[in-house]
Amino acid sequence: MDELLQSVKKILQDKPLDSIQWFVLYQSWLGKTYGEMAEVSGYGNNYIKEVGSELWQDLSIALGKRITKKNLHLALNKYLQDEIGNQENQNQQNFGAESSLEMVSPDLFSASNIEFPSGPVALDSPLYINRPSLEEVVCNEILHPGCLIRIKAPKKMGKSSLLNRMIAYAKEQDYQIVSLDFQEADQDVFASLDKFLRWFCVNVTRQLNLLPCIDDFWDMEMGSKVSCKIYFEAYLLQYIDDSPVVLALNEVHRIFEHPNIAQDFLPMLRFWHEQAKQDRTWQKLRMVVVHTTEIYIPLKLNQSPFNVGITITLPPFTLKQIQNLALRYGLDWAGNSEGEKRLAPLQSMVGGHPYLVSLAFYHLYQGEMTLEVLLKTASAPMGIYGQHLRELLTLLQEEPALMSAMEQVITTDEKVELDAIAAYKLESMGLVQLNGNQASAMCELYRIYFSQQLGKQNSANASREFTS
Repeated sequence: MDELLQSVKKILQDKPLDSIQWFVLYQSWLGKTYGEMAEVSGYGNNYIKEVGSELWQDLSIALGKRITKKNLHLALNKYLQDEIGNQENQNQQNFGAESSLEMVSPDLFSASNIEFPSGPVALDSPLYINRPSLEEVVCNEILHPGCLIRIKAPKKMGKSSLLNRMIAYAKEQDYQIVSLDFQEADQDVFASLDKFLRWFCVNVTRQLNLLPCIDDFWDMEMGSKVSCKIYFEAYLLQYIDDSPVVLALNEVHRIFEHPNIAQDFLPMLRFWHEQAKQDRTWQKLRMVVVHTTEIYIPLKLNQSPFNVGITITLPPFTLKQIQNLALRYGLDWAGNSEGEKRLAPLQSMVGGHPYLVSLAFYHLYQGEMTLEVLLKTASAPMGIYGQHLRELLTLLQEEPALMSAMEQVITTDEKVELDAIAAYKLESMGLVQLNGNQASAMCELYRIYFSQQLGKQNSANASREFTS
């Protein structure tokens, strides 16, 4: 058991488990059911299941293979054996990685082909940093009949870039691709569930090179959801060949803004996913849902509006990945141990946030400032991160309770016990990292900036009280 605990700590080194997660892991190892765990612990059965589901997903992402409660023994025993047998080889590989960071030809770098970081990283761009366990999990999962993958993260963490690479992989498997971005939909499309589902069906149909014939399958007495299901089942999935169809839905958080649609559309996708477990027709369909998490805050949501399938949460860059990206931007000084030491404060400042790291390297490549100057001015209103910080501040100002919770976090160097809802929302915004409900600032940039802003706010309030 001690070996198990040490192995899991090593596997999830960047994401320590809290007490209830350790409990579920230990009881699962002993072969206990979720019901038995609920009785012993006093927690609800559904909550124990949710904890277990998230734990298996975290292990799956870290190990690059699907981990479930049923195969836990087999997977972790194999991991232990591989660790013992491959330790020497791994050390040799690590030494090689230290001395041979990914270099990109200097010919790739010029003012014309290094673009300002904005939007997904192009498939052929040298600036995309692979996160092998993520890419492997997503690409392996898309091979499973009837799968549903949910990619979620705060803005600009790389969701669309990962989605595009998964789509490219699916094309290599000769899968048919339907890619919908809900930002493209006109506002009046969301006027009603019926109008939205018709728009949805027409778009899918045309991307499959079929002629829309929605009226032949639509029956208002059965309802829009059932009509949509019949249209897919009896027409779209029947008239395509036997190759699977990947339905990639991007910017799905836009639907969350329309509860009258979200409350029916999202459960409909879940039902289709469940149908695939017993119906071969639905096994042709593989769904990928991508959404940002900040949308939870203004909508007053206290939990994710869509929990189903395998969930991929994008992690920040490691120091080694930051170093590799620096080299891809042509910052040759980053290529040795001294360069790594210089980059460590940048990782601490922005927490490895992919967009914030890329933005820093863009400005360094342009020669606009040194790394040291960039770090000193990072939290300044007119600094390179000014717009990003103001957007986060606006969200917090709309939620006084969250602003108060954030103030608790940044006024101490210790982890702070937060209300579960506040902790969840701040983590969804990417502002804090959690260990249970204990929160700490995600990065030094956020700690400094929000300390400055709260200081100004408190000074203004004190001035108003004095004058009144």
